[in-house]
Amino acid sequence: MATEYQDRLELFQPHANHSVLRGICHGIERESLRVTSDARLSLKYHPEKLGRPLTHPYITTDYSEALLEFITPVHCRIDDTLSFLEQLHQYTCQHLGEEVLWAGSMPPLLEGDDSIPIAQFGSSNIGLMKTVYREGLWHRYGKPMQTIAGIHYNFSFPEEFWSFLQQHSNGAGLESRDFRSAGYFALIRNFLRHSWLLMYLFGASPVVSRSFFGDGGKGAEQSGLQVLDKDSLFLPYATSLRMSDMGYSNNAQSSLSICYNTLDEYVECLSRAIRTPYSPYEAIGLKKAGKYLQLNTNLLQIENEYYSTIRPKRIARSGEKPVTAIRNEGVEYVEVRCLDTNPFEPLGISEVDAHFMDVFLVYCALQSSAPIHASECAEVSNNFKTVVMEGRRPGVELQQKGQSVTLKNQGLQLLDEMAPIAELLDEANDSSLFVDSLSAQKAKLNDVSLTPSAQLLDTIEAEGISYLELMMSLSRKHAKGFSEHDMSAERISYFEQVAQRSIADQLARESNDKKGFDEFLKDYMAAD
Repeated sequence: MATEYQDRLELFQPHANHSVLRGICHGIERESLRVTSDARLSLKYHPEKLGRPLTHPYITTDYSEALLEFITPVHCRIDDTLSFLEQLHQYTCQHLGEEVLWAGSMPPLLEGDDSIPIAQFGSSNIGLMKTVYREGLWHRYGKPMQTIAGIHYNFSFPEEFWSFLQQHSNGAGLESRDFRSAGYFALIRNFLRHSWLLMYLFGASPVVSRSFFGDGGKGAEQSGLQVLDKDSLFLPYATSLRMSDMGYSNNAQSSLSICYNTLDEYVECLSRAIRTPYSPYEAIGLKKAGKYLQLNTNLLQIENEYYSTIRPKRIARSGEKPVTAIRNEGVEYVEVRCLDTNPFEPLGISEVDAHFMDVFLVYCALQSSAPIHASECAEVSNNFKTVVMEGRRPGVELQQKGQSVTLKNQGLQLLDEMAPIAELLDEANDSSLFVDSLSAQKAKLNDVSLTPSAQLLDTIEAEGISYLELMMSLSRKHAKGFSEHDMSAERISYFEQVAQRSIADQLARESNDKKGFDEFLKDYMAAD
């Protein structure tokens, strides 16, 4: 008896239907710290030649003034996305002086909170709000956590894809917007079920500097990590400390139960968290000596504070809350947020891995996706944590519908189920890259030494160096490669114009504000 997944695959088999898979769109956001030649966080302001982070469409900052974020435009072809990302790196490296971009996800040498400058976005109300939000993250979670970097993979189907599916499903009575949103939430639920696989395949942060734990590294004693060398701590079978409790997946948000079963439930859960007072944050206070310490004292300051591994997204209008935009207009794309930066790749992600991400996400969209209830939610969460902390342990087991399965067997089964997707995407794009990407991931499941987390530890051992020394070596290597590439005068001129326009745009925002910040913030928080 055919499954829903098999039925959907058959819909795309005729060559005439391949066009709906050709319009899949991608965008990549890569975070990377600016560091000095001795592996310390830069204390310099955002380089003037890179424009203003508030208004630059492609080069901004995340938490710290030193944490650059590169944002590509949307492209249908993965190689176009990666090409633009490479150009952003090349242009940026021309304007960093002696600094380089840190190659890894876990930060360089940290020397206390004073060594981690919070990002500045100017004096406009929206710019001040961004900085105050980051002040709040500091007081709630500490500064070191905000120096962790990663890759965000943005992914969307063309409208024709959803129309095609709707014509051949029982969703014919729904508004197209509602069908699309339901489809993206189905994708998200399956992503949550299977995202442990991404942690095994792409996790690249099994090691961290002692300095991450503060107090000259003394705080590391409470981390539960093992000593790798005088500078580094690790877990022998970990794949991604970044996505563990010491990273983005932190205990402070454990009380939140965000539901991905429907758009309405998701919006309500997030909105409630933003409205709900939380006594530990009330103890911090809203202001001190007239200066804001955080945007509010609730469970979440704004939606973005919820550190999910994937987010449903829609581009919001200026001043519009993300949750309002998605409630009114539906889901536009998804943002995958759990990918570590691969330190061996100059861009933090390879072409092979990006093609696999498409295969994985199309599979999540076409596979049947029942609602996730409490019992399965615990299983999903535990599987993810298991792989993050000990995904390379020989014979490590996961839970699937209450039954124990080995990670290797379950992973290989999933890849086998994805094979028809890879073939369809290759046929639609006149390519072999999608099938090749699947083969590369299968090799990692059959040989754990091929995973980035294993390669990182093996390189440290083989070269007899610390985590910081390896990351610094790779950072210099990538910087040299970017700097030696001759960009065309046309592209240099283009990025210079974008930077200048961002400066003018920020100045315009600052001069056009009609409200004081207190009134602006009150109105923003009160808006639906």
